[in-house]
Amino acid sequence: MSARLDLSVFVQNDFGRRGVPVSRSFETWVRAALTGRRRGRAEVNIALFDLEPARDFNLRYRGKDYATNVLSFPYEPAPREKSRLLGDLVLCPPVIAREASDQGKRVRDHYAHLTVHGVLHLIGYDHEKERDAHKMEAIERRILAELGIADPYN
Repeated sequence: MSARLDLSVFVQNDFGRRGVPVSRSFETWVRAALTGRRRGRAEVNIALFDLEPARDFNLRYRGKDYATNVLSFPYEPAPREKSRLLGDLVLCPPVIAREASDQGKRVRDHYAHLTVHGVLHLIGYDHEKERDAHKMEAIERRILAELGIADPYN
């Protein structure tokens, strides 16, 4: 897939700026996740929410009553609909900051990892089965290494 990727990333930040990467960083991470896996036109929406709204999303869509770091919502176009939208990511900055601290990672690197992870979900990758998890983690490691980010699974 050598064709150029025409990418649009829209970031909605309902959390606030403190500790949150700028939109350009998210675009860099989305592009890295899609390079070699997608070509043509693509659009990804990223929303950042505080704990309570993130918890509400997780409860409503996954049946889990806690705020999680990232949720992915792949877009499923109607039959014969042509859409460049791959889907939406919901990120929760307080959870991301806490996890980064607990795991001894740079917050920015954790955002990069979770963005890449979420985008891979948008294009069909999954980690429900062990074999699929190994494959997805290997792809994440490779993408993050290209971005100069250490292995998130170490």
